[in-house]
Amino acid sequence: MTFSRRRFLKASAAGFGAAVLSFGLTGCSLNDDDDETTKQTPVSFDHGVASGDPLADSLIIWTRITPLENVTSVNVVWQASTDANFTTISHDGETQVSDATDFTLKVDLQGLDANTTYYYRFISNGKTSPTGAGKTLPTDNIEQVKFAVVSCANYPAGYFHVYGEIAKQTDLDVVLHLGDYIYEYGNTGYATEDAAELGRLLPDDNSDEIISLADYRKRYAHYRKDDNLQAAHSQCAFITVWDDHEITNDTWHSGAENHNDGEGEFSERKMHALQAYFEWMPIRNVADKERIYRRFEFGNLVSLHMLDTRVLARDEQVNYADFDLTSSQGQTDFVAAISSPTRALLGNEQLTWLTDGLTTATTQWQVLGQQVLMTKMHLPFEILQLLMNIQVTQANGADPSALLAQANTLFSELAQIKGRVLAGDPTVTSEQRARVETTAPYNLDAWDGYAYEREVILGTAIAAQKNLVVLAGDTHNSWAGQLVTDASNPVSAKAAAGVEFATSSVSSPGLENYLALNTQSSEAVAQIEQVIALLVNDLAYNNLVERGYLTVTFTQQQALAQWHYVSSVKTADYTLLNERKKALSVQAGSSTLQMA
Repeated sequence: MTFSRRRFLKASAAGFGAAVLSFGLTGCSLNDDDDETTKQTPVSFDHGVASGDPLADSLIIWTRITPLENVTSVNVVWQASTDANFTTISHDGETQVSDATDFTLKVDLQGLDANTTYYYRFISNGKTSPTGAGKTLPTDNIEQVKFAVVSCANYPAGYFHVYGEIAKQTDLDVVLHLGDYIYEYGNTGYATEDAAELGRLLPDDNSDEIISLADYRKRYAHYRKDDNLQAAHSQCAFITVWDDHEITNDTWHSGAENHNDGEGEFSERKMHALQAYFEWMPIRNVADKERIYRRFEFGNLVSLHMLDTRVLARDEQVNYADFDLTSSQGQTDFVAAISSPTRALLGNEQLTWLTDGLTTATTQWQVLGQQVLMTKMHLPFEILQLLMNIQVTQANGADPSALLAQANTLFSELAQIKGRVLAGDPTVTSEQRARVETTAPYNLDAWDGYAYEREVILGTAIAAQKNLVVLAGDTHNSWAGQLVTDASNPVSAKAAAGVEFATSSVSSPGLENYLALNTQSSEAVAQIEQVIALLVNDLAYNNLVERGYLTVTFTQQQALAQWHYVSSVKTADYTLLNERKKALSVQAGSSTLQMA
């Protein structure tokens, strides 16, 4: 089946994948209809349960029923209660699910009590699902809100221990998943080299790169059989947003790096991906599936603005190869390109929605839940040129070892010069100073490649005197940074506007893989992390080697970020790396990160 955008929107309006509204008790029976074929169909709940998009008075609950015979529909009952034993049922109902939505079901529980945990389950043809739990949002004055933040789970790359650890957290209000919930590659794609040894190969009927609607559905189905992922979903409500790999690598509004000739129209692939996303994720449906941005209010404490930096409006990424970075003119042209006011990441519609929300908000903390780094991650041009050479060498299948060794030497050399500059060493020459102060962003897929809209957001936060915290994923590494305006910002030049906390990945490898770091040497790891923190002006913290997740706790006084890491995603057994755990905080009214 092919989907044009018009047909996609028409189908959305007609309700494919639509959630069933549940307003309370219906007194429904358990599958007592007259359809004996449907009634007697054996089923299972292979993919667990989930909840998501909580509001003060509503909550999405989700499951997928697996028919064990070839049928087109089955009946299912839902039940919700404020006690885990379902002694008193607050909501129930019955509906039919079909192959039109891949046998997935979302129920939007309405009329709930605020700041309350609800337990839920599904029953179909004599089978009962696992029990899930999700909490509604608070209202009025509250003392604390706590998020877990997670992203980038590549099934073949390693075990999902991180999800298992999140499931053990008993004090979370919600889990924020910032994208790359699945990856589109096949068994020979990115980060799959250990998959066979780990028993993490994708199934035979879904082992190639996914393109069709059936492909995307099967990929979600395979991921959702993971016990750790099911545990995390069953324990806490998720608030989610996609990044690129839910569609394909480095997606922008009309294409992607990993959409190639022979793979059909990109718009059709995108619509297939978005349909599967809305079927399989516990997210509240919208008429236009490309407009995923939305807002969640946690009493008087936190306004959470969930953004789409990927599908709706993103312009194609700038390419370093289009500029001569060895010349001053080429560097000037490059900076002008990434700073152009015509380059969109959010787009005017979403940007206006966000700035209006920031300006009018009355909550203590304004939090952006989104995909890519907003902190200025600028490195010296010399390093960028060398990293580009490494990338080209790897792409051509050649050995980059010599270039990697050269990069390590260059990092150390420039870090020494930067240290002398910061110490006020009068012997630093103008040429040396230029080597460390002539910088450019290393990741043009992040906000660094779309600088104008970033300045609008930061300027708005300063003008409105808001406490701004940005949360990010995408990079597979952990970061904390100061959000500082450019010298040209018309609201406030070179001023701190907020802070950013970025989580590591669930399983995808990070810079330690790209830079071929000796991860067995804690001294070598600490050295390169210190060097990068020194070379990047606005960076306060980084972890380049571990997989993990982030928790952020908000009170009226502060926002506290804590990074949690697992010892390995390549072994079934693992421990928490308490020696690598890190905590930073920012006080309300300040944009300065502090050790916690």
